[in-house]
Amino acid sequence: MNSLTVRTARWSARHPWRALVGWLVFVMLCLAAGSAVGTHSATTADYRVGEAGRAEAMAAEGGLERRPAEQLLISARSGALDEQMAQAAAGELTDRTERLPEVASVAAPRWSKDRRILLVEVALNGEERDAKDKVDAVAAEADAVRRAHPGLLLEETGSPSVSKGVDAQRGDDLALSEKITLPVTLVTLLVVFGSLMMAAVPLLLALSSIAAAIGLSMVVSHVSPDAGVGTNVILMIGLAVGVDYTLFHLKREREERARAGGRLSSEALVELAAATSGRAVVVSGLAVVASTATLYLASDVIFSSLATGTIVVVLVAVASSLTALPALLTVLGRRSERRAGRRAERGRPPRRTRGEGGGRVWTALLRPAARHPLATLVVAVLALLALVLPLAGLHITEMSRDTHSREIPAMRVYDRLNAAFPEQRVTHDVVVRADTSESGEVTAALGRLAGVAGADPLFADGSSVATSADQRVSVLRLRVPHLGNSAEARASLERLREKYVPETVGRVAGARYGVSGDVARYADYPAHQNAKLPLVLTALLLVTFAMTVYAFRSVVLGLLGVALNVLSAAAALGLLVLVFQHTWAEGVLGFTSTGSIGSRVPLFLFVILFGLSMDYQVFVVSRIREAVLAGVPTRRAVLDGIRSSASVVTSAAVVMTTVFVSFVLLHIIEMKQIGFVLAAAVLLDAFVVRIMILPAALLLLGERTWWPARPERPAPAQADPAGHRARAADVR
Repeated sequence: MNSLTVRTARWSARHPWRALVGWLVFVMLCLAAGSAVGTHSATTADYRVGEAGRAEAMAAEGGLERRPAEQLLISARSGALDEQMAQAAAGELTDRTERLPEVASVAAPRWSKDRRILLVEVALNGEERDAKDKVDAVAAEADAVRRAHPGLLLEETGSPSVSKGVDAQRGDDLALSEKITLPVTLVTLLVVFGSLMMAAVPLLLALSSIAAAIGLSMVVSHVSPDAGVGTNVILMIGLAVGVDYTLFHLKREREERARAGGRLSSEALVELAAATSGRAVVVSGLAVVASTATLYLASDVIFSSLATGTIVVVLVAVASSLTALPALLTVLGRRSERRAGRRAERGRPPRRTRGEGGGRVWTALLRPAARHPLATLVVAVLALLALVLPLAGLHITEMSRDTHSREIPAMRVYDRLNAAFPEQRVTHDVVVRADTSESGEVTAALGRLAGVAGADPLFADGSSVATSADQRVSVLRLRVPHLGNSAEARASLERLREKYVPETVGRVAGARYGVSGDVARYADYPAHQNAKLPLVLTALLLVTFAMTVYAFRSVVLGLLGVALNVLSAAAALGLLVLVFQHTWAEGVLGFTSTGSIGSRVPLFLFVILFGLSMDYQVFVVSRIREAVLAGVPTRRAVLDGIRSSASVVTSAAVVMTTVFVSFVLLHIIEMKQIGFVLAAAVLLDAFVVRIMILPAALLLLGERTWWPARPERPAPAQADPAGHRARAADVR
């Protein structure tokens, strides 16, 4: 037993206090390093994809990029609006905001058609991604005007204030999810271990791993920028895998302690657990890292941020299970030994230690697969395939600003703005880059384009053209009187790109052009993801297969693992379609259906589930392989291995599900969908795949499970009287 896993655990067990102090120092250093360097957030340029991204890059070259803007609406608090008073308030607001360093310009006030609302639009300096940090300055001036005119209602909206409201709401949601997740996790662990002390160990290690990962992710963000989702995914994945890895290791140590009956020291028991469950944790952790790394192939800053957060927290969780956990188990084990010694001196019987054993419940659940494996396999697979059928109607879209919760004040004002000023709803930016000598022809072509669009009912009046100082870049802004997620807005973009622009600007020799804007972004992002999806999924399947073959030296298990992962992920995604693309569950889960699934959800589901399912796969199959190595027939090894690991797999699934379900409580629709689909996938994987399909398949395969190489069985002389050393050596 000289593997790195065992050597690390052995050192931690022999020097527990050094290991614990070292772990705490590591966590504090990670946090200190992160605080020192700060987070490098993704810039607007990092989000550019497709034609919209290319057009935005050209506009930025000419200094004509779209500036973030705030819209301030002035109306009457009650009764008719005093227009003279509204004009005075608008003038005062303009004077105040124009002096702010955060403000680039203030447009002339505009009346709504019914003259009940006066609009003042304030353009901010800097990039769109940074604008939410500048909203407070504008809001402060608006408050001053509001106090000076108590009879007027002055409301504010805009992308920056909406983003700030979303961030605040996300923070409140995450705090609520933590309040729910932590107690439920603790109760689950109490049920598993029957001891508050032992139940607290996985939770404390998971939280310390999360803290260290947050600090490290801030450092790593200077290499791979953070898209604002890093902390969210660290909390979600960190608690799930952190508890799982500790649970697997801790459960095995208690089983070995129960089996030893006091004949082995705490250090020896920790070493045995490291040789079995410790190896499983390392393999499953590496599988999560490898599968998650395929997200980088998507060439998307959000997926890269998700991948970075996941990889960092998983590696830290694995490190804690190999260092801090053996030290804690040794300290607790010695404490237990001292208590046992005192009980023996007083003539009391030793306390019962919970060990292995499947229990009657799991024996009953496994009975169908044991007695009728073929029928169980067919029924379970058909049930999952039935859940896959709704995928035929899967509709993927980019979740736009229109999908945000109306509990955010800026979103309610946004709705009023759209109703009063329909021409403000959507703007298409036609960007053209050409040589200076072609500037006149470009201007003429853009004029013809504006005329054609102006005659189309899909577009609104009020187009404008801006040209860079060097005359190389021009931008035509066309207004559309429809919401960004409407069919009319999408049709206007399609008509613009496929007909109007090629027939006008497209005829200018040497000109490069593209259409950008919110609608273009919402269209190009899913298209970009769909183009990358085959590459990412192919890499994911290959990585999962390779990791399974590496772990068990079996091609059959590799193919089986890939097939089961695809089946459970597809079934969970089909269930997501049933719930979120329709309206029947809106009241239960608190959402308004968009009739679609967020463009990031399917890929994130497949990648994360493929990684997390390796936790169960490695832990369960490792138990089976141990028994086979010890000379147990494959049939009995399958049933005993799954029965003995069922309680810990179920506990891990409950913890993971609790974490993911807590994200269903969030207001952000895409986060709701991610939380729901991951929770559904984990439950299907733990209770259908691992309890029904996997044992049935392995029983039908028999000895062929281990093809092409059958595990070598050790000679009986290798085992000590209790059989501990042989078991540990076999699973190195």
